[in-house]
Amino acid sequence: MTHPILFSISLLTLSNVFMTFAWYAHLKDLSQKPWIIAALISWGIALFEYLLQVPANRIGYTVLSVGQLKIMQEAITLTVFVPFALFYLREPLKLDYLWSALCLLGAVFFAFRSKLFGGA
Repeated sequence: MTHPILFSISLLTLSNVFMTFAWYAHLKDLSQKPWIIAALISWGIALFEYLLQVPANRIGYTVLSVGQLKIMQEAITLTVFVPFALFYLREPLKLDYLWSALCLLGAVFFAFRSKLFGGA
């Protein structure tokens, strides 16, 4: 069987793809439609996000703390969001994305250092 952390990362990555489309694709594709239409379509997309996110967190929680799951999810979100913003929404690449990624790497380090190095 696949390691719970790797399986959780895979499911959370797929979940984040759906989440990113649910939260932001309507800005490009449905900007001329009433907001309620965008919200309903986003809810439909978000259903698939939750069908992946809930099992991902349950599986991950067997070996990780809630804090570790949350930090991992935020790092995954940035890895999914930046390419989405660049290629789908055609946003310009900003140095701020790099600084954000470095801050998240620090958060990941501190959240997982006990697993990496033992102790508190």
